[in-house]
Amino acid sequence: MRKYALVTGASGGIGRAIALKLAKDGYSLYLHYHQNVQSIRGLLEELSIYDGEFIPIQADLSKKEGYKILSDNIFSIDSIIHNSGISHYGLFVDTEIETVDKMMMVHVTSPIMLTRELLPKMIRQQSGTILFVTSIWGQTGAACEVIYSTVKGAQISLVKSLAKELALNGIRVNGVAPGAVNTAMLAHFNEEDLDIIKGDIPMGRLAEPEDVAESVSFLLSKKAGYITGQIVGVNGGWYM
Repeated sequence: MRKYALVTGASGGIGRAIALKLAKDGYSLYLHYHQNVQSIRGLLEELSIYDGEFIPIQADLSKKEGYKILSDNIFSIDSIIHNSGISHYGLFVDTEIETVDKMMMVHVTSPIMLTRELLPKMIRQQSGTILFVTSIWGQTGAACEVIYSTVKGAQISLVKSLAKELALNGIRVNGVAPGAVNTAMLAHFNEEDLDIIKGDIPMGRLAEPEDVAESVSFLLSKKAGYITGQIVGVNGGWYM
């Protein structure tokens, strides 16, 4: 029987890697994106070698109506991967209310409402998996990324509480917390900054998107059938 998963933010580096891994695992995919049409087209070409159904859906999750546009285009669903995200770097005292609102909407409000809309489908079948791609900074916090750390911490709390509520419905809720990943999100760091970061990581390198995707694949699989409410750090030993 065909399994369907939604990957939000599928046009980004981590989202693309997750989509490719899940297609290899046999999933059909709803591929959410906002603006990066070219990236989604490229991803669809890469996915064409797999025997699955791959459906792109455009929606702006920074807007109040974004989650509904997305949920209205989803029918069968077995797994939800909340990967969509934006970063903000700067001093807390300089943060504008518009930035706070946008970060909250993308990382917290839209995922909450999207999950609420799709949950009845999972509850009816008494099975499903929900996974958040959160962050190391949601676990430990980061200066100059206070709002980002805050919303990622909220995701972690959501994982832990929702997992308890849904366990008897056969629905597991987990998260992965990447450290520094070699994607466009690190574009504002220069080579010297990146070398300093690598020097702080015990494994001596940045994560690749595929490192995150492999962990997502495991947590969605039957091998993780007794794991719920957990946050798996994918950070090379940077935070334990």
